[in-house]
Amino acid sequence: MGLDFAAIDRALSEDHVLVGGRVTRVSGSNLEATLPRAQTGSIYRVRGRDNRRDLLCEVIGFSGADTILAPFGEARGIGPGDLVEPEGTADQQLLSEDFLGRIVDPLGAPLDNKPPVRGTHLVPLYRPAPNPLTRLTIDTSLETGVSVIDATATVGLGQRMGVFAGPGVGKSTLLGMIARFGTSDVNVIALIGERGREVREFVERELGPEGLAKTVLIVATGDAAPILRVRAAVLATALAEYFRDRGRHVMLAMDSLTRLAHALREIGLSAGEPPTTRGYPPSVFSMLPKILERAGNAEGPGTMTAFYTVLVDGDDMTEPIADAARSILDGHLVLARKIAESGRYPAVDVPASLSRVASEVIEPHHAMLATQARAVLSGYEEIRELIQVGAYQTGTDPTVDRTVELYPHVCEVFQQSRNEHRSMNKTLGALGAIFGGKKR
Repeated sequence: MGLDFAAIDRALSEDHVLVGGRVTRVSGSNLEATLPRAQTGSIYRVRGRDNRRDLLCEVIGFSGADTILAPFGEARGIGPGDLVEPEGTADQQLLSEDFLGRIVDPLGAPLDNKPPVRGTHLVPLYRPAPNPLTRLTIDTSLETGVSVIDATATVGLGQRMGVFAGPGVGKSTLLGMIARFGTSDVNVIALIGERGREVREFVERELGPEGLAKTVLIVATGDAAPILRVRAAVLATALAEYFRDRGRHVMLAMDSLTRLAHALREIGLSAGEPPTTRGYPPSVFSMLPKILERAGNAEGPGTMTAFYTVLVDGDDMTEPIADAARSILDGHLVLARKIAESGRYPAVDVPASLSRVASEVIEPHHAMLATQARAVLSGYEEIRELIQVGAYQTGTDPTVDRTVELYPHVCEVFQQSRNEHRSMNKTLGALGAIFGGKKR
């Protein structure tokens, strides 16, 4: 007797139909339920016993015969025996141009008291990075409007930059300046794990109406469920890809990559993964490159330039997330507390910062001015203590004398208020005047 292929096809089709079940256990922030045919990434709705408490959850793993669910909200009021019904999949989202100028949550729902955003194109949230052989080379600069970046760590269209700093040294302000003054067509900014108070401040003080008009802001504050904080990063990346694939020059910003890693750690540990490096499970270090490698250029006229902020605990640049990010990204901007305390903003530590594509996107004259500015700033740091204690006498070394003379003028060029836009031509002209070169 031959095989009944029609019956096999029907059985396979039925296996892909999600069915419901019941909650069996509430453990910490996660739920466990009996859900035949469940798949990771699927969405289920838990029905509360009073029919007034519904809770959306995403499947993140399995424990024996039970399915582990990460809730999108507080699991209070949910208990064993509660009904769990299939809702769909978290792997797709309706996107459109209507997202521009809007502030939304990780599910795409509005947070700005405006009508719901109408999506027209169903796109996958999780997609592989572009084929490395189809990526376009980076040969054009992105003007950020921030003098210290444009001059000494020039960013290229399609580059991925890390912004490394401790708390309170101006990361959010710097991102707001790049969003307002940069030459990108569209900004996609994800605020992940931010304090709720700081979200409105970022919108009103850092972005302003001009910046918000060309920006999509995705917000998942620190009290949001870990799975929502992760989804904010994935949704922001998908939105940036959506606009890039339509020929736009996109600036993607994620603040912060560290808090994304914290959310991934919470999910991994609650799913039963073992802690490894400083308490982070292995899935964190496998997920980071999957997200970061999606940024950058692909085939087509559009570009995606990305900035990821990284919080360094105790200003330790070797902590695990900072170390992993530096190895993946195409450059890093280091914000130094000592520079911020001196009153110079943006507090970019020029000698410690690096753009790996700068040499490909700037002219020789620009490169010469950048080298001279770096030499002055790094040279002054080497003798700062001698000068402060009066151990250095003018006239001892002509090179040091010149460094001391030029240092305040270079700092003046790189001092910039949050509302001041500086063109690259203006910045290079000012440096040229300091070093006796010609204006660009």
